[in-house]
Amino acid sequence: MNNVHGMTTKISDSAQASEQELRDAMVQRLIELGAARNPRVVAAFRSVPRHLATPEVDMAKMYEAEFAAVTKADSTGVDVSSVSAPRVQAMQIEQADIQPGMSVLEIGSGGVNAAYLAEVVSDRGRVVTVDIDREVTQQAKHFLKATGYRNVIVVTADGEHGMADHAPFDRIVVTVQAADVPSAWIHQLAEGGRLVVPLRMRGMTRTVAFVRDGDRLVSDGFELCGFVPMQGVGENRVRLVLLHDVEGEEIALRLDGHPEPDAEALRIALGMPRVEAWSDVTVAGDESTEHLDLWLTTALDNLPLMAAKIAARKRGLVASASPMGVPTLVDGDSFAYRTARPTDDPDRFELGAISHGPHARKVADRLIKQIQVWGRDRRQHRAHIEIHPAGTPTDQLPPGRLIDRPHTRITITWP
Repeated sequence: MNNVHGMTTKISDSAQASEQELRDAMVQRLIELGAARNPRVVAAFRSVPRHLATPEVDMAKMYEAEFAAVTKADSTGVDVSSVSAPRVQAMQIEQADIQPGMSVLEIGSGGVNAAYLAEVVSDRGRVVTVDIDREVTQQAKHFLKATGYRNVIVVTADGEHGMADHAPFDRIVVTVQAADVPSAWIHQLAEGGRLVVPLRMRGMTRTVAFVRDGDRLVSDGFELCGFVPMQGVGENRVRLVLLHDVEGEEIALRLDGHPEPDAEALRIALGMPRVEAWSDVTVAGDESTEHLDLWLTTALDNLPLMAAKIAARKRGLVASASPMGVPTLVDGDSFAYRTARPTDDPDRFELGAISHGPHARKVADRLIKQIQVWGRDRRQHRAHIEIHPAGTPTDQLPPGRLIDRPHTRITITWP
């Protein structure tokens, strides 16, 4: 017999051992990746039978640290609900710095993450999880009931408005991609409380840990990530502009408040010979470029992301292919995107730019200049992100990149 938080089920000894072995292996990997550090977080991931939320998915797959299970897509094929990868879930919970006895609001439900949160807050705490999709909340209720978590309240509602009836919250954890931070989230968060949100800034999403300081939020660390987009009143999706539309080889720009490009001119540019430029700035093979990319989007005005299918790279249409997108500087009829090449040191790569169009060299040089600035002056620094209410006078904001959204003014500054 196996008792999981009050639920008694008949599971064979071998199956039980197999499940626990999978969880233990997953936890070990999360520790190795640095995603799980706090003993309470480690214990939570060792306890929750996450595979029960997705019976259609192979059990072993659900315990892979980087595997996210898509549970629902909309009519256009865009993923709108998923069980996030364990690494991402652990990373967000660590960012939230949750203590036993706290009250936590989760925006974007599914059940599994709420169970982890319930483990961390303990029986003395409380978790409220909300999702706009009734089918998703029904699945969450089923999972939480089956696994015996009684300190979780599941609500079907638009998370844009938070949960005023249960506020204030010590922590708010958002598990859907957001382009803005509604005022309700700030006002329902206790002073000094932490909001962890996958915030999309100029196309690229980072899960940012914010601390409330009056009417503003101040960042306390961030990590690159990917999440399904928010639905409802707060929905604000990126727009794709196709540069190459051959099926299976698509290349497109992801626009997120960027100027409208001359798409036809850029399609023509893509067919022109490429121009390469190199920066003499190198990175280790396992070194993330997320801080570089944030610097580029801070320093350059028109920098959407170029997403391309693997087949487009194999055909030589582009040198880099990424489903999330590669930072791409657009200047009229020409564009340049970040790339890298091997060096004599097998563990290091040189950063560069590949450009197309009538003014390819000029655009490539502009991109290279900012890569060099980052390598010389910004590499050892981390950006500082603040969120202020919409309408805050610009002279009262920190200097740097300003992103205006309906509810807020987001600033990115570098020390």
